[in-house]
Amino acid sequence: MSIAVTRAAFFDVDETLITCKSMACVLARFWGRGEAAARRLAAARSSLQAQLRDGVPREQVNRSFFRFLAGSRLDELEACGRDWYEKARAGGLVHTPVYDALRRHAHAGDLIVLVSGAFSACLDPLAREVGADLVVCTVPEVTSEGVLTGRLNGPPMIGEAKAQAARGIMTAFDLDPADCFAYADDDSDLPLLRAVGHPVLVGDGPVSAPLVETAAWSWLPGPAPSARPARSTAVRSAARPRSTQSTQSTQSTQSTSSASSTPNASRTPSGSTASSTSGVASAPGRPCSPGVPGVPGTELAPDSPSGPGATGAPGVPRALASQAA
Repeated sequence: MSIAVTRAAFFDVDETLITCKSMACVLARFWGRGEAAARRLAAARSSLQAQLRDGVPREQVNRSFFRFLAGSRLDELEACGRDWYEKARAGGLVHTPVYDALRRHAHAGDLIVLVSGAFSACLDPLAREVGADLVVCTVPEVTSEGVLTGRLNGPPMIGEAKAQAARGIMTAFDLDPADCFAYADDDSDLPLLRAVGHPVLVGDGPVSAPLVETAAWSWLPGPAPSARPARSTAVRSAARPRSTQSTQSTQSTQSTSSASSTPNASRTPSGSTASSTSGVASAPGRPCSPGVPGVPGTELAPDSPSGPGATGAPGVPRALASQAA
């Protein structure tokens, strides 16, 4: 059975929904410990940071990262990603203010979409726990033997690609962009923020955006301390579930495990059976997840009966947070 959604909430991941750079963390764990691994990681970081300092577009820096993974097996990277997530989640990995907003959207029945330049090995464990409906990410090219080539299938999910994916999803689900939300922290996320009617800056936000444009946007604190005296630190009331007061009272007593009451796979685009696998990479023996037709890099997120709060991750409330003022 399909269910009709009327709004979507798009969440950037690194330093928005979580407190770190997921790909750097997974790469460090994947390459292991020891002096040789430390030198290799330091060289990779130095190369990527130098590109950023020199003004190389983030899309190109993203491609450079995946070249470091050439010759790696996808299944091993995925196992490493799960191991990293299980350990990191106990140390405050999930950024509570943004996670609280996600829970409110989920309770309202909004479509929850993670949009990231990272790839499935970093994102699947998080998507499963927060109950995301869709994951839109960078897709590495993988051989028939399950080995990464160092190239990508399609563009990196950075900058305008995020906005294009969001617009494609809103079209596929027949959603009005004016009703939809996006949460993000970086200059490169401006196209995504501008693609919806309710953009929410996280932390310092895109510093290149003119204040005349962003003054009316909502704001949430980032993982690092940040001061926004001209803006409220709470997401506007538009982020509240579209429900009566009695429904909100019921919400405050519900367990986090009830936020997504139907399987993610039940949410299908208008006029679609969600059978397309365009842009979704898969290793041999691993079935492709159905994506959104015409939106490369999308896949249905793993089903999740509960979020991090239900499993006791420190720093994440077990119950839904109170509504933003």
